[in-house]
Amino acid sequence: MNLKTKLFGKVYQFDSVKEVLAKANEEKSGDKLAGIAAENALERIAAKEVLSHLTVSDLRNNPVVPYEEDDVTRIIQDMVNEKIYDEIKNWSMAELREYILNTETTDRDLKRLSRGLTSEVIAGTAKLMGNLDLVYAANKLEIEATCNTTIGRKGSLAVRLQPNHTTDNIEGIEISVYEGLAYGMGDAVIGLNPVDDTVDNCSRVLRLFNDIKQKWEIPTQICVLAHVTTIMECIKKGVPTDLVFQSIAGSQKGNEAFGFTTAHLDEARHLALTQGEAFGENVMYFETGQGSELSSDAHHGADQVTMEARCYGYAKRFKPYIVNTVVGFIGPEYLYDSKQVIRAGLEDHFMGKLTGISMGCDVCHTNHMKADQNDLENLGMLLTAAGCNYFMGIPAGDDIMLNYQTISHHDNATLRELYKLKPIKEFADWMDKMGITENGKVTDRFGDASIFLEK
Repeated sequence: MNLKTKLFGKVYQFDSVKEVLAKANEEKSGDKLAGIAAENALERIAAKEVLSHLTVSDLRNNPVVPYEEDDVTRIIQDMVNEKIYDEIKNWSMAELREYILNTETTDRDLKRLSRGLTSEVIAGTAKLMGNLDLVYAANKLEIEATCNTTIGRKGSLAVRLQPNHTTDNIEGIEISVYEGLAYGMGDAVIGLNPVDDTVDNCSRVLRLFNDIKQKWEIPTQICVLAHVTTIMECIKKGVPTDLVFQSIAGSQKGNEAFGFTTAHLDEARHLALTQGEAFGENVMYFETGQGSELSSDAHHGADQVTMEARCYGYAKRFKPYIVNTVVGFIGPEYLYDSKQVIRAGLEDHFMGKLTGISMGCDVCHTNHMKADQNDLENLGMLLTAAGCNYFMGIPAGDDIMLNYQTISHHDNATLRELYKLKPIKEFADWMDKMGITENGKVTDRFGDASIFLEK
């Protein structure tokens, strides 16, 4: 295994596959903060050159966190289809990239291929791609998942309706839900981030969501994005629940910092399947974001793209309905500006889809980041072209509870129209029934929440 190359008369020598992966990464402020980034563009190019010649087996055999120390590594490694892996283990990373981008390589080919890849391999491939490569490759893949409805079907773009409220006021939440529904948002999930992460409060919100869903016969999913252990208690108390949420990391140490173990997620999925409301097998909702492992000192010296890819490899075990990269939420310490956020969003989406999971993105930035609404609109368009399964939907794109910027109900409606996409079919049919659309075209009732006063 050669970890050395020569550029412009200078020899670049790397000590490990982990170092190659880190220094081959596009510039990220989080990698600089961790002290593992390439010193300059030439060293980055040298690392990419070395990476391109490493084999699939080189990356599989050198996970960034040792198998013996980390259950995320064990889960990723143990899920590999050994027959498929044996067919490709001697491919160089350059050859793997070319296969993925080949015009003759199909969705079915990539889904089979993914079963033989570890997360380090998937991350390594992303590092050898430009932004257009990431869009093109991801667009080939259609990843479906079913909770109450099926997300990810060709021709659809779903939205999570996010009716967050600064005090979890039930009337305020209800008004926000109806506003979003009137704009055609909420087909992916009606999901709230609670201020008060208690069983009583989360139960209150879940019952509200369920009442709205039942009263108006809305074909969707509901979720409160509380800690997994809180929602497990809600389910045990008989509170109606479709999806169970948890933020996850790419290492066992990172997940422990989030306050859960793999056993918790196994139990939560079992509870949702046996005592929850959903009738599909995909009942988990995970959120991730580049840099989260570094923020909890759980990155093990690995770069944030590779750790993010490991989140997706871990998530795959639990057959999630949706996985959401909250791409610009952690802040400029990890993704400095809009250029880094856009790159990260495209990387995350591609890596998630190649892993084989239903992938969405919170196209967002914090208020102290060098980014603005135009940047979010650019990323929204790029990810829609890439076939992203869903986005967030928030009034005016401004979440006053979480205090960050994302894309709005109007943005999502425009993206659907621009790219000739529809909501999830059952939800689109419901919109027609409600008069929000007619034969898929918006009517003068679009955005008019007063229609929900009529029943």
